[in-house]
Amino acid sequence: MADPNDPGLLSAAEASLLIDQYEITMARSFHRLGMNEPSVFELFVRKLPPNRDWLLVCGLGPTLRLIREMRFGPREREYLARIGCGDDFIDYLEGLRFSGDIEAMPEGTIAFPNEPLVRVTAPRIEAQLLETLLLNQINFQTMIATKAARVVLAANGDGNSVVDFSPRRDHGTDAAMKVARATAIAGLGGTSNVAAAMRYGLTPVGTMAHSYVLSFESEQEAFECFLRENPENGVLLVDTYDTLEGVRRAIAAAEQTGVPLNGIRLDSGDLAALARESRKLLDEAGRRDTRIVASGDLEEHKIAEMCQDAVPIDIWGVGTELGTSRDSPVVNGVYKIVADLRGEAWRGVAKRSAAKQTLPGAKQVFRRFEDGTMVEDVVATADEELEGEPLLVPAMRDGEIVLAETLEEMRARTARSLASLPVALRSKGPKPRYPVSHSETLQELAAAGEEALEQRG
Repeated sequence: MADPNDPGLLSAAEASLLIDQYEITMARSFHRLGMNEPSVFELFVRKLPPNRDWLLVCGLGPTLRLIREMRFGPREREYLARIGCGDDFIDYLEGLRFSGDIEAMPEGTIAFPNEPLVRVTAPRIEAQLLETLLLNQINFQTMIATKAARVVLAANGDGNSVVDFSPRRDHGTDAAMKVARATAIAGLGGTSNVAAAMRYGLTPVGTMAHSYVLSFESEQEAFECFLRENPENGVLLVDTYDTLEGVRRAIAAAEQTGVPLNGIRLDSGDLAALARESRKLLDEAGRRDTRIVASGDLEEHKIAEMCQDAVPIDIWGVGTELGTSRDSPVVNGVYKIVADLRGEAWRGVAKRSAAKQTLPGAKQVFRRFEDGTMVEDVVATADEELEGEPLLVPAMRDGEIVLAETLEEMRARTARSLASLPVALRSKGPKPRYPVSHSETLQELAAAGEEALEQRG
């Protein structure tokens, strides 16, 4: 029986139905017609979201696991039978295991519009059934990683000074977990999400809430109790009443208890002015090692401005703006068939509809660097060898994962990617368009496809 109050998390089998209805309809038709030839699908972004000049690719690792473990279990098959899928197709799904190949840009790679982020080569039905899952995972996690990378750049490139404070505002439990993972790949130094810290090996970070202070008769008592209870994490929230008076009480509490005052947190008001005054009070009290943590509707523009003005804030806690990417909450990635095998020859296919054209054939992206800086991307056919670094690498072969990276490897790639961005693309001010072109061979294939289409018309 359907349960409207279940926790919402999907098992590997249930994730097989994280799929739009029309995927099942098409797959059932392909199966009945015997159309299950090897095919190539590509996931790409048609245009950059608002307020974005590039994307940081993320989400591949969890997606590969979901693909490898995808099963149509008894409950899923029973449900599909109830909504009209025939016995032959149900029997096919019972034994379905992804058997194809996947090439992809590794997580932490910078990408631009109309570059394939993921390329799937598999029997047509298998490749078609992956569409919703791939888009659900890659679009969201790329959106969050891109936002997080922008915050890191705003903090003078010091990701360890930024903490994910977002889970209470994230859009659901899976989103909160993937936000913590994506922001870690982008370079953030920790997360307030304890479940994500445990699962992904991240650093759990937290201070105290106003409710702790309000639970005591006085702010001073609350601070002293908290320091005694948390001698290794003496960070006090000082803005429950009067912020600067709170700083003075935090200093007094540390002196009274003998516990180090590791930090104070500012969560409201004019953060820049309060940070300067707080720093002065702490220094005068000999607390030069006490760090100042700031939170409260922070995003990259505010952080960049305060860093530029040398505001003495050591740690940035970023929540709502990070976990929802509020200024640009959607990456419009799409997943399209670009080729299929007819006999022994591959046939390139492409859409021609207005504003949604695609290019035929499997593709690769080559990136050229000069003195460590990205200067040009060329989208080419998959079998070309051009100057530069090929960005898509093997991720799955015959349904088995061949690209399994550690968090440290992905973070390191992000750091290299951000450092290789042209200065104009990682700083404030007018942003030039990064050059992305098509190889001559790809242009010729596209032109031949248009000519063939006209002849058929």
